[in-house]
Amino acid sequence: MTTNFAFPPHSIVGLPIVGSSAQFPVRRIYCVGRNYAAHAREMGFDPDREPPFFFCKPNDDASVVPVSAGATVALPFPSLTENYHHEIELVVAIGKGGSNIPVEDAPAHVFGYGVGLDMTRRDLQIRMREQGRPWEIGKAFDYSAPVGPISPASMTGNLSRGSITLEVDGAVRQTSDLTHLIWSVAETIANLSTLFALRPGDLIFTGTPEGVGAVKPGQTLTGRIDGLETLRVKLV
Repeated sequence: MTTNFAFPPHSIVGLPIVGSSAQFPVRRIYCVGRNYAAHAREMGFDPDREPPFFFCKPNDDASVVPVSAGATVALPFPSLTENYHHEIELVVAIGKGGSNIPVEDAPAHVFGYGVGLDMTRRDLQIRMREQGRPWEIGKAFDYSAPVGPISPASMTGNLSRGSITLEVDGAVRQTSDLTHLIWSVAETIANLSTLFALRPGDLIFTGTPEGVGAVKPGQTLTGRIDGLETLRVKLV
């Protein structure tokens, strides 16, 4: 039976998959906060290994920006901010769902990996944080989640090490290694699955290293993680 909607529902966002003509259908986007110790310090927090915390971004085509291999995609500059920040992150694409997933089983739930940017209206985020209010206007706005092609885990293996770098107009702003994650990919999946039932199509932004900073229109952001396709966007 065909459902009669009052108006056309929004379409599912698909991300390119390396080596395939198929696309990865995005279901939900979970983000891990302060998952690199040096970034926690630069934001004024103690990096002790406390349980991870999560926030979400919208999964629609107004927020998720698919970036194909070799492409430079225009990224609209958001409104109402004077402190717009880049945050380069390893993105984990879930291919097998589950709840209360044991750490040792977590890698089997990974479809693949990609490079993502958790773009942030830092001034609005901090204002909300200081007022004890949700972060959405600082984190979940339109075009806040550019994501590059998903490389299947069958091609990359389980990513637990490798350099992660963000350049702005060719100058390195952020650089670290995946070994510096406070909570590993497997630990993050296991913890998140105690809070939400994970499903195929979910994305997990695993946190950003130190060096976050402001960007402005006209600048090009290039994100790289060893073994994955480069992500490149130009602010317009």
